[in-house]
Amino acid sequence: MTPLTPGALAGIRVVDLSRILGGPLCGQILGDHGADVLKIEPPQGDDTRTWGPPFRDGVASYYFGLNRNKRIMKLDLTADTDREVLLTLLADADVLIENFKTGTLEKWGLGFDVLSQRFPRLVHCRVSGFGADGPLGGLPGYDAAIQAMAGIMSINGEADREPLRVGLPVVDMVTGLNAALGVLLALQERERSGRGQFVESALYDSGLSLLHPHAANWFMSGKTPGRTGNAHPNIYPYDTVATATDPIFLAVGNDRQFRILCEYLGVAELADDERFATAGARSVNRAQLKGTLESKLATWDGKALADELSAAGVPCAPVLSVPDALTHPHTAHREMVVEMPGGYKGLGAPVKLSRTPATYRYAPLTEGNQFLPREAAND
Repeated sequence: MTPLTPGALAGIRVVDLSRILGGPLCGQILGDHGADVLKIEPPQGDDTRTWGPPFRDGVASYYFGLNRNKRIMKLDLTADTDREVLLTLLADADVLIENFKTGTLEKWGLGFDVLSQRFPRLVHCRVSGFGADGPLGGLPGYDAAIQAMAGIMSINGEADREPLRVGLPVVDMVTGLNAALGVLLALQERERSGRGQFVESALYDSGLSLLHPHAANWFMSGKTPGRTGNAHPNIYPYDTVATATDPIFLAVGNDRQFRILCEYLGVAELADDERFATAGARSVNRAQLKGTLESKLATWDGKALADELSAAGVPCAPVLSVPDALTHPHTAHREMVVEMPGGYKGLGAPVKLSRTPATYRYAPLTEGNQFLPREAAND
């Protein structure tokens, strides 16, 4: 393989015991930035291998999307011999990622209290549903259920319709991001103390953390937030609006942008109308403003208008399909679609580092039964 620029985490070794989404995403982030990640799967493989269609060679696309830049091996951790293999791997590891139900690793003698004594520099990251204790401690967590419990569904959807799940596993994904952030914080602290620590990223906590600005609004006003469709609860026009063709999304955040919008549409007087002259007034009178804008936009082509407004300084976008978004010229420019030998195609790393960029070294399903030498981990 052609040598690549060592990543920011070159030399860091990760044992990834996790499965499904949050933990594997954390491992993939660390791997993209140079860590040597060894993913340990049970004999039947990660559950998401079956989460399709579509499938390639019997493995679902869902799995391919989360397990790049890892080499895999299979261990049956219910067996004493395979647990010994794991301990051998941990002796040379910096990070352990796992999302076993609380008590499982402890039952096998692999809990943090035991591992931290044997491997004092190990950063042990657990992705959990609700944490280990408290009223819901130890219960399993699932993205959609947390969306319901954390209030996310209550503010998602149209005002006159039922609460709606966000159409992607946002809680699982932000939990994976928080896990990666926690690992990096712990590794940074280890530089001072020489000691690892336990890092926990819980779906429940992560779900609640997504509630801005609804939580801030409730803390200040005491008013229960409701569903506002595509509109922002605090500012307007920050919403989809109809045109002669496809809808566009206006994201007007201040008075200057609103004035530019009004002038461009030939209704400059709206910017001085007391109902719409300030952000607060526009938010209160949003229904009237939306109707006025849509009547003016009824003769405009949506996509062309979005391009023109963006160029004029009005935050605005066409509402694209997933294929259109992934094939957009700027997506290619930002290197947000990655292709690797063997037909792999996936989303690129969103964090861009100038000297140590992300690299793509192993497609999913690459096998390996040991860590690479530290100096060769990025070759």
